Amino acid sequence: MGSDAESEPNREMAERPVLVGLIPQTVVLDDGDQVSWISDAGNLRVEFDVNRCPFSSNVFQAPAGMRLLSGPPRPGSKAATYKYKLWLNDQLVGHGEVILREK
Repeated sequence: MGSDAESEPNREMAERPVLVGLIPQTVVLDDGDQVSWISDAGNLRVEFDVNRCPFSSNVFQAPAGMRLLSGPPRPGSKAATYKYKLWLNDQLVGHGEVILREK
């Protein structure tokens, strides 16, 4: 993460929304962005590979209608594509990817 975020603790973080059920399920993040997933169709779970995840947690869960926020990528995360599985009411419903851009 750049030093801007550290020097400006109250700076708002941009969100890149992913509307579950709509294509594409690919989101590109710039420095200072985070992903936001939401579904009113049921309980939502987003699961990245435990060994290849740019965020502080590899699993995000929320009940229907609640927004999931990834938070910023971990410091030192490489610019790359990170794939995830998307579960709705404990049923695998799709796959997506988060692309981190070069800083």
